[in-house]
Amino acid sequence: MSDPRLPEFIPWLPFYTLFQKEVRRFLRVASQTLVTPVITAALYLFIFGATLGTRISVLEGFSYAQFVIPGLILMGVINNSFSNAASSLFMSRYLGNIVDLLVTPLTPAQFIMAYTLAAMLRGLSVGVVVWLISLFFATLPWAHPLLVVAMAVLASFLFAQFGIITAIYANSFDSLAMYTNFILLPLIYLGGVFYPISILPPAWAGLSHLNPLFYLIDGFRHALLGQGDLSFTTAFAVSILMALALFAWAAILIGRSYRLRT
Repeated sequence: MSDPRLPEFIPWLPFYTLFQKEVRRFLRVASQTLVTPVITAALYLFIFGATLGTRISVLEGFSYAQFVIPGLILMGVINNSFSNAASSLFMSRYLGNIVDLLVTPLTPAQFIMAYTLAAMLRGLSVGVVVWLISLFFATLPWAHPLLVVAMAVLASFLFAQFGIITAIYANSFDSLAMYTNFILLPLIYLGGVFYPISILPPAWAGLSHLNPLFYLIDGFRHALLGQGDLSFTTAFAVSILMALALFAWAAILIGRSYRLRT
């Protein structure tokens, strides 16, 4: 029988508290977490939209600006979802306050989802602002609006998991930056953001199919423009499988408190 003098335990309160903490963390430095990536995306849009957008075309029926904007939107979503989860969890490990979180009544799934949802909120917010800025350079047809949202949410979720995993394995700020500079950015730039995979020589096109970012970018572009190198079903299915695999990986690491108590 519970003691009436004790406050009633609310199962989702620890999850909500951690989620709120993570949201407040990136809002407190919004000039770095939200404004800076938007400015960077705006520069890309100016370079590829205002200067090259109407002069070249790599996809029949669309200007280059229309082709490249979906990739730039998703790049903002991916980068910021990854960065938010990776930097926040790594800092908790580095400062040692991760131990305080581990003794709270949070399940591994709640722990992951609190970091994930905060990262998704930041990533998707940047993506929306980049899309709004892109309206000054080109209009997108939004061929399949619901699929556009689904792909953006899926990409954000996937790279929030990757950020959590990276934060657990990283040993220092340098190694954390290594994951960004030598894994994430090359995958983005070689994933078809600035060019269609179909124009590559067969050997390079085949290698591009091993790039997980290709499926996210092509699926998102297909949903927006109605055309892509792959069928949307293939791109979405592969992306779902990758997201589930990374979530399971993160859940195993968090469930075992792997490298979190040291």
